[in-house]
Amino acid sequence: MNRTVRQPLDDSASRRCFDSAAGPGERLPSRGNVRRRPSGAGTGRTFVRINQRIGRRGRFATAIAVAAVAALALSGCARDTGGGGGTAQGGECERVAPPSVPAASAQPAPEKPKADASPLKVGLAYDIGGRGDASFNDAAAAGLDRAVAELGLQKANTREATAQQGESEDAGTNRLRQLAQGGFDPIIAVGFNYATGVGTVAKEFPQTQFAIVDDDTVDLPNVTPLVFAEEQGSFLVGAAAALKTAACKVGFVGGVDNPLIQKFEAGYEQGATAVAPDVQVDASYISPAGDFSGFNDATRGTEIASGQYDSGSDISFAAAGQSNQGVFAAAQTAQKKAIGVDSDQYNSPQLTEVRDTIMTSMIKRVDVAVYDYVNAVAGNTVDQLPERFDLKNDGVGYSLSGGQVDDIRPQLEAYKAAIIAGQIQVTSTK
Repeated sequence: MNRTVRQPLDDSASRRCFDSAAGPGERLPSRGNVRRRPSGAGTGRTFVRINQRIGRRGRFATAIAVAAVAALALSGCARDTGGGGGTAQGGECERVAPPSVPAASAQPAPEKPKADASPLKVGLAYDIGGRGDASFNDAAAAGLDRAVAELGLQKANTREATAQQGESEDAGTNRLRQLAQGGFDPIIAVGFNYATGVGTVAKEFPQTQFAIVDDDTVDLPNVTPLVFAEEQGSFLVGAAAALKTAACKVGFVGGVDNPLIQKFEAGYEQGATAVAPDVQVDASYISPAGDFSGFNDATRGTEIASGQYDSGSDISFAAAGQSNQGVFAAAQTAQKKAIGVDSDQYNSPQLTEVRDTIMTSMIKRVDVAVYDYVNAVAGNTVDQLPERFDLKNDGVGYSLSGGQVDDIRPQLEAYKAAIIAGQIQVTSTK
C-alpha cells in the first residue's frame, strides 16, 4: 500500500546511511532519497520523492514534498574511502558489501554460431541523429558493420536511412516502405517512433522480415521486437556512481519522461541504493512524455546537469541521446563526472574534448541486437532470439574505457553476477 504525505524538505547538515541486503530472488529495497524534478524544471518549485521499502512483500511508503528551489542544496552524507578516493563534509556514507555468487551460477549465454549473410539485403532506418550521433544510432550502425565484417554481408547490399527532426509519422512509414519496395529484407527500424510505420508496412509486405528496436507492441508474424533490460545495465552504473561519489549525492538526466527512459532511472536508483542505501538521487527530464526534443537538446542538457552539480551532485547519469553532449559539457565546466549511455561514449570521436569527464557508460548493446538479428535471419533462427537482451546475453553492460572504474570493477562484477544468477532482481519501475 502506498501512503502519500506532504512534508518540508529535510535540509539537515548530514544523514547517516544505513545497510541493506537482498536475499536470493528478492527485490532490492529503495531507501535512498530521490529528488525527481518535473520535465523542464529549473526554477520555481521542485517535487521531491522519497521511497522506502517497508516489507518483504513490497509495500512502500512514499513521501512527496514541495519546496522552493532555494532548498535544492540538501546536505548529503559524505562518502567513506571505500572506492571513490575522496571525502566530503557531513556524515559518513556507509557502503554495503557486494554479494557473493558461485561462479557456475553466473555464466553468460554462449555465443550463437555464425551464419552466411551474403545473400541478404539489409535495410536500417535510424532514429533522429542517424549514424554519427555518438549514442543510440551509432550502436545500431556498429551492429550492421559487424555483420558486414563477420557474416559476409555485402556492404553494397545494405542501405541506411535517417529520420529528420520534426518530421511527420508518415515520413517514417514512407522510409520503411521505400526500403521494402527496394527489396531489402530484413529491415531494421531503430527506435519506438517507428512502431506505427512498422505495423503498417509489415502488413503490406508480409514476406519481408522486420525488426524494431525498443518496441514490442507490433504483434505480427514477420516483426521481431528487439528490447532490452535497460534497468540491469543502469543498476551497474548506479552502483558505480555510489561507489565513486564524494558527496553521497548523484544526478540523473533523462531525455524524455516516458516509460522507456524511466527504466534507466529506476535501475540507476536501485544500483546506487544497493551500494549506499541513503545516497541522494536527483532525477530530472529534459522534456515531458510525447515531446521527443529532449533527445536532441544539448543546451537544456547543460542547463539541467549544471543545476544538479551546483546543488551538490558530483556524478550525473545521462540517458538523453544527443542531449548527453550538453551534460558532458556541464560536467567538464563543473569539474565533475558524468556517465554516458547506449554506446561507450568515452570512445566516441565526437566527444574527444569531454571524454575525461565520462567515467563509464551504460552500454545498451543495440549493436549486439542488430548483429544477432541479421545472423538469425541468415540462419533461419529468428525464433531462437532472446525475448529481451539483458546481462546474461550481453545485451546491456558498462564500459571500462578510460580506466576510471577499474578500481571498483570487482564490486561491479559481483553485482553483475548476482543479477545474472537471479540473486538480485532489478525492476523496471521504481
